[in-house]
Amino acid sequence: MLRSGDGDEQVTNVELFFDLVYVFAVTQLSHLLVRHTSVDGAIQTVVLLAMVWQVWVYTTWATNYLDPRLQSVRAMLLALMLGSLVLSLAIPDAFHGRGLLVASAYAAMQIGRCLFVVYALRGEQLQMTFWRILCWSAASSAVVLVGAAAHGHGRELLWAGAIAIDLIGGVLGFYTPGLGRSTTDEWTIEGGHFAERCQAFVLIALGESLVVTGTTLSGQHLSATKVVAFLTVFAGTVGLWWLYFDRSAEDSARAIETASDPGRLARDAFHWIHPLIVAGIIVAAAADEQVLADPTVRGRMSTAWLVLGGTALFLGGHALFKAVVWRVVPTSRLVAIAVLAVLLAVAPHVAAVVLSIAALAVIVAVAAVDRVQHPA
Repeated sequence: MLRSGDGDEQVTNVELFFDLVYVFAVTQLSHLLVRHTSVDGAIQTVVLLAMVWQVWVYTTWATNYLDPRLQSVRAMLLALMLGSLVLSLAIPDAFHGRGLLVASAYAAMQIGRCLFVVYALRGEQLQMTFWRILCWSAASSAVVLVGAAAHGHGRELLWAGAIAIDLIGGVLGFYTPGLGRSTTDEWTIEGGHFAERCQAFVLIALGESLVVTGTTLSGQHLSATKVVAFLTVFAGTVGLWWLYFDRSAEDSARAIETASDPGRLARDAFHWIHPLIVAGIIVAAAADEQVLADPTVRGRMSTAWLVLGGTALFLGGHALFKAVVWRVVPTSRLVAIAVLAVLLAVAPHVAAVVLSIAALAVIVAVAAVDRVQHPA
């Protein structure tokens, strides 16, 4: 069931089809944040994004090894697709009446996938790694199910703890008594495929920003202010796309392909850091919806936090990504984050569209610095 391993492992149609469910998941997360702009709402959105990401990225690890052209592997992906759809539709009420549905879907996918991969890898050295992952996934899934029975902050804490279990497992090489631990050089991934899959998720999140832009303005009267807001938020989405895909996307794919330990780089730069980049885009999409709904509103700090925080989170995640892949400190992004923090002080005194224009100016400035430092 393994891929050929000839170094040219392209993303298959069934993998892209699987990704379509996550367009809906990202939309649900963005709308959840818009409806609950409090600190509690932000925490819940982060926890649910982490759960969605864990399901998706562990599936990406699996399909990096297994051949999706085989009917059995396709069946696994389609089953996970159904589970992801169930999880996604329950997101708005995950911390209310549908907690058990979210937990059950999450546990079934995490454990079921591991069982399938263990079976598929029989006779392969890599199978032992997935036996260890199965043990850790069972532990984290149990915590998620217990969390479904809790209420309020207890559920948030337990579900966040389950994600922490998965992350700690990766740090410890999924050490399991009696089975030992794995090392990253045993994770013999095809780096280009893994990078391309994570880039696809970034595109999914950026697509949500465009959907928000279109649906929010659909049917509304387009005043001059709303046209300016429309052009600003569209340019902001393009700017985020540019910062990620202009250079670093292709360069990072080449870096992981030639790395001496691609498993470690996949874990550190893609599995761990990319959720921060995606989170920044989701927050920015929520900000776009609020700005387009009322561009002239002043003093609404929830909008200010979304507009400036989304851009800052994206730049911070991208800065970490560049630091891990290339071992350099991306000063321009750190300065940009500081500027965004300063803008927060003036946010109560300016209209939402003006604040959005200021965030766009920061993005453009970072892109310009990149071009000066690394001309084509």
